[in-house]
Amino acid sequence: MKILEICTYSAGTCGVWSRAREEAKRLSEIGHKVEVFSSFFEKGTDKIVKRKDNYFDVGITRFKAKKLGGESFSYFDFVKEGVEYAPDVIITHNYRQIHTTKALKIAKILRKKGKKVKVFLVTHAPFVEGNITRSLAAKIAVNVYDKVIGPMTLNKFDKILTISKWEEPYLIKIGARANKIKYIPNGIPEEFFNTKIGRKEKKILFLSRISPKKKVETLIEAIPYIKDKNIKIEIVGPKEKEYFEKIEGIIKKLGVEKRVIISEPIFNIKEKIKKIDSASIFVLPSRVEGMPQALIEAMSREKIVIGSDSIAIRDIIKNKDNGYLFEFDNPKELAKTINMIDEKSKKEIQKIEKNAKNSVKKFSWEKVIDEIDKTIGGKI
Repeated sequence: MKILEICTYSAGTCGVWSRAREEAKRLSEIGHKVEVFSSFFEKGTDKIVKRKDNYFDVGITRFKAKKLGGESFSYFDFVKEGVEYAPDVIITHNYRQIHTTKALKIAKILRKKGKKVKVFLVTHAPFVEGNITRSLAAKIAVNVYDKVIGPMTLNKFDKILTISKWEEPYLIKIGARANKIKYIPNGIPEEFFNTKIGRKEKKILFLSRISPKKKVETLIEAIPYIKDKNIKIEIVGPKEKEYFEKIEGIIKKLGVEKRVIISEPIFNIKEKIKKIDSASIFVLPSRVEGMPQALIEAMSREKIVIGSDSIAIRDIIKNKDNGYLFEFDNPKELAKTINMIDEKSKKEIQKIEKNAKNSVKKFSWEKVIDEIDKTIGGKI
């Protein structure tokens, strides 16, 4: 089949692009012809990247675009090129984005010409719990979209693919029909499950983007309450400059400089696995997550994981079974959880670690792509 993947970015560090990129590559590897359309922006910078590119056997076309606000909201027109490509299947990423309605427009034009086309929307969990991280203007825009555009468009997709189970009630509330919704999460590479477990140190690891919604300060502020003063905290990931400066200020104010290691981002899978293996505990203190990829990667490596009790994280962690939950924005409770884990027997720890790995095996890309292929497949 000819498949068209559409997303805002196809360059830079972007969770949405990571899904689209791996999905496109693996669909290509099993015999489909795949093209990607995106804006010409690089995620996280103002850099404009080249208009034509390739990722393995996947062709990438980037279009002149205009940023309209937020990290991802932009306008780029590709309807003419989409019609010319004439795909059998369109997979468009990110609910509440203009390009998703253009995907429907391409399908409509092609259907009028007699071509059968299926269109799938991958939502990417844009439903922020309590709307707490959005500005007033963003809240108004989201509300208008969900009341007007969402109900008009959602059920026009052949399927709405959620990356997290918790999204379903939000979509139904907007107007999506339950039988249109299917849960297909993002995948993680098989290496996370197959690579031999490395030696761990007495260290707590945070490995993700260092940004306000990750609430890294909660982990830093927990340090004075951790009983074992030999435990180090390592912070790894791309830094948002202003927020990172805030974190540095908190570290200095608390006088815990010798207990905190700040490391550069890791993008190589082997190096990432090695870094995760080096820690005894993995902590994700975020307030907002869509599908917590870093958490799942840590669990696949048989880590003891601790996450804040936010909707996406408690969708993955079953407290005291395959990991631990703590009250969001409560460094004392986080420290209490760390202290409690430190007192557990080796046997108890090993049981939690095994449960963690077993509970996330369904996120292997091999299984995920098989499910995607079955969903979009069939006789077109």
